[in-house]
Amino acid sequence: MKSKLKRCIMAMAAFAALASLGVSSAAAEGAPYESYNYDRWGDAIPSQAGYLPDGTVSGIDLGVGAFDSPCDIFFDSDGLLYIADTGNNRIVVTDKDFGGAERIYDRFTMPDGSETVLKQPMGVYVSAEKGLIYIADTENSRILVSDMEGNVQQEMTKPQNDVYDQKRTFLPQRVVADKAGNVYTVLGNITTGAAMFSPEGEFMGFYGANRVEPTAKIVSDHFRGLFMSDEKKANRKRTVPSGITSFDMDGDFIFTCTSSTTQKTDTVKKLNAAGKNIFADKELYFGDYKPVYDATQNKMFSPSMVDIDISEDGCINCLDFTTGRVFQYDEECNLLFITGAVAKQTGGFDHAAAVESCGDKLYVLDSSKDTITVFRETSFGSVVHEAASLYNGGYYEEALGPWQEVLKRDGNYRRAYVGVASALLRKGDYKGAMKYAKLADAGDIYNKAFEGRRREFLKENFTAIAAVLVLGIGGLTAVGKYRKKRRTAIKTEKKEAEQL
Repeated sequence: MKSKLKRCIMAMAAFAALASLGVSSAAAEGAPYESYNYDRWGDAIPSQAGYLPDGTVSGIDLGVGAFDSPCDIFFDSDGLLYIADTGNNRIVVTDKDFGGAERIYDRFTMPDGSETVLKQPMGVYVSAEKGLIYIADTENSRILVSDMEGNVQQEMTKPQNDVYDQKRTFLPQRVVADKAGNVYTVLGNITTGAAMFSPEGEFMGFYGANRVEPTAKIVSDHFRGLFMSDEKKANRKRTVPSGITSFDMDGDFIFTCTSSTTQKTDTVKKLNAAGKNIFADKELYFGDYKPVYDATQNKMFSPSMVDIDISEDGCINCLDFTTGRVFQYDEECNLLFITGAVAKQTGGFDHAAAVESCGDKLYVLDSSKDTITVFRETSFGSVVHEAASLYNGGYYEEALGPWQEVLKRDGNYRRAYVGVASALLRKGDYKGAMKYAKLADAGDIYNKAFEGRRREFLKENFTAIAAVLVLGIGGLTAVGKYRKKRRTAIKTEKKEAEQL
């Protein structure tokens, strides 16, 4: 009880300190939400905003008419933004400053010269290596691969393969391609991973399937199944993992997310070429630490990650449909900022659908408002990103100054305590590292600093410790000799007494 009261007082003090310094919260600058982060106890506390809403853009603003239920956005290597305008059956291209439509893709030329159109396209991706546009043409049950002039190079449809359940339709919703030209697509009715195609368009199987979360019921059902007849096993309800919702490429890795609100396993994954999840052995949590309570519906809502984006500096941006928030993490999955909300005002969303980053801005697509909201980086966000970039690059000592600047602005920013502790550890300031590691509840760093401080103490006081040991050994030896002489004298006295 005392501990919780202390934490509340600390949070109130932090908020008061920010106000006294003239620091504005996100809400004070026009955002329909208060900026917050989490402390080492997992409690939400006020925090400075890393991003603030800078405005919204619609199809009307671009001069192409209103968007209709857009589902995806993607920035190519030239800074052009591709918008999957789903309801209007087209792909709209604009620049990052929204100066107008650069191009509209609504008709394509097939290899035989015939014309084809899109039908409810839900995903778009542009390969820098191949110079090709990949479109998840959902209601046409295909993936369309086109050059920049709208000439179709490939058309991938439902695989005629035993691995693919022929009873299921082919409904691509997201698509990406790696450097080699392999194509991966999220299918709306498949939970066994992303469908993978070779550069030639040949189906290669499924990639990156999520694991089934080992709940108590699943474990119990498994053991019961060991004693069931084959007939009962065939008729019992099977447990299947949640499907992948969206993904993004970053170098040789594919990051995936799932919108399941019941499964905590594999919410966000980092997959290598072999499909192995690099995050599998880490204890990670994405989204709000505690479920969100909606008083209007009397329900508890858990995070539902509908899209993921990897920034140029390696930050992981996860879009939560439940809360309308973007949770941004660094390369090591440390939470940096929380941006957005479910709201009608600018900076809030009705139906958050996709997130992209370009430079120092975030772009979030709302498929209900039919708009794209632009968030600009704040000065505080800039300092945090500088510190995180240096830290994750292995420049711990160089990151010390920026991390200390972060703490001057927000004394409760836990990530900065971890950064300072790591920097001091590298500098050999073990005592200081222990102090900041304790404040961050960073056990690994604290243990390393403690070991270093112990070695340092032994080295500094070696002479005194050696002298004490010599004196102690000498004293123990003297005491031992004295006790031996005393025992001998007692035995002698006893024998003499017996002879008398």
